[in-house]
Amino acid sequence: MTLGSGLSPYSGAWGYAQAAHLLRRSTFGATNAQIKQAVADGMAATISKLFSDQPMPDPPVNYYFRNDPNVPIGSTWVDQPYSAQTNFANYRRRSLFAWTFGLLLNEGISIREKMTLFWHNHFVTENINDPKFKYVYISLLRENALSNFKRLVKKITIDPSMLLYLNGNQNSRRAPNENYARELFELFTIGKGELAGPGDYTTFTEDDVVEAARVLTGWVVQGYLGAGGLEPTPLFVQNRHDITQKKLSHRFNNAIINDNGQYEYGDLVDIIFQQEEVSRFICRKFYRWFVYYDINEEVEMNVIEPMAQMLRDNDFEVKPVLEALLQSEHFYDPACMGAMIKNPLDFMVGLLRQSEVKFSEDVTPKYLEWLAFFGYTDDLQMVYFIPPNVAGWKAYYQEPSYYQFWINSTTLSKRLVFTDALTQAAIVIGQNVLKIDVLDFISKLDDALDVNNMIDEITNIFLPMGVTEAQRDALKELLIPGLPDYEWTIEYSNYLGDPSDEELKQSVERKLQSFMKTLFSMAEIHLS
Repeated sequence: MTLGSGLSPYSGAWGYAQAAHLLRRSTFGATNAQIKQAVADGMAATISKLFSDQPMPDPPVNYYFRNDPNVPIGSTWVDQPYSAQTNFANYRRRSLFAWTFGLLLNEGISIREKMTLFWHNHFVTENINDPKFKYVYISLLRENALSNFKRLVKKITIDPSMLLYLNGNQNSRRAPNENYARELFELFTIGKGELAGPGDYTTFTEDDVVEAARVLTGWVVQGYLGAGGLEPTPLFVQNRHDITQKKLSHRFNNAIINDNGQYEYGDLVDIIFQQEEVSRFICRKFYRWFVYYDINEEVEMNVIEPMAQMLRDNDFEVKPVLEALLQSEHFYDPACMGAMIKNPLDFMVGLLRQSEVKFSEDVTPKYLEWLAFFGYTDDLQMVYFIPPNVAGWKAYYQEPSYYQFWINSTTLSKRLVFTDALTQAAIVIGQNVLKIDVLDFISKLDDALDVNNMIDEITNIFLPMGVTEAQRDALKELLIPGLPDYEWTIEYSNYLGDPSDEELKQSVERKLQSFMKTLFSMAEIHLS
């Protein structure tokens, strides 16, 4: 992919294609009405809406479990105790998973959920079996999704889940544990550069890992699975902390860190963030999340460097940098559109949102539906809260395949099972039948009476680059096989004139379902 544009503000046409591109990349999919509203609002107003402050969502609730005396159905469990007699963790874990999927479905025009997932993929934790710990962790990321990168690094360093996952709670002056210290450098802040010598990675050294581990000693975790009746909390224990002087390598100008007790970890982070490579490292990750995986010399010079400079100039505030990227000439370069393979959450949630599938309103069936879709992400190999390893999902870092990791013989067939069920077989969860109501869907289009206009409008909603003339003709055959265009106008007009006629209704509905099934089987449906 050849790109000749940079971070300068976009000044080209602002139409449906550009608005749809922005909302596909910055949210988990937008409806036709939302895209048209973005066109009417303009780019600046849409960006403002995407980045506007949002109240934190209501917490997850007990949606079915009747054996928790402290949490009635419909009430939250996040601040309620565990029990020695009954396993509350299992139902609360299911509640958390369902609630998370519901947040993606109902985010509206906001970039916050997309950024929460970004940080989850960046500051990975996994195998934490206490749902309260998971809730505290993901709430930290959500609250700080668009705030200050340096401040977030400090907060995540003593997050209870992170302390457990990377053994920070086992790191003491008598037995230093280097797990978090290594990832703090390599994955979370400055990245691992080229090997410059024994134990020297250009950006940091093995000696830095040793010294950083000593800085980070002293922290333990309270309240895991309700132990001691405590909530998830980090605790600094003075006699576990190494109070001796630490000295970093020449990569950090031989900086000295003196004992500063419970605040010493912040001193370490401040020293790391004095290196300009920190800003470049995180901006490359922003770029791969929102734009494309290939960062060549031109992109590095014209996009990454200006972003990194802006991040430093703003003392590592994330919001202005992302606003600039999503309003840049580069972001709207035609070569960037449709260049990304959707991750499983983008794929599933996007189709559900774009096709406006109706979910239950009552809490129990609604959570059951959300949980069922959350569970299906396991088949597609991207489960929220369970990244494959500390580096996150391979699609965002593993050369040379990157996004191609999302598509293989297993996941492609599972994606087709999902789309076939949405369009024809239906997904039955409890008492609710979840599928696309194709007649309701096309009733909201601008011109469903003209078969060509209808096809163009539908394909523009779901596909980043629309369809070719040959593809349009093939899709049209499913609606009016071998017939002139006006036959669709007649048939659909007849249905509109008498929607109670079951034969007319089923005829139109079957054709539209076949059309949608075929559309969702096209390769382009997987692109963003």
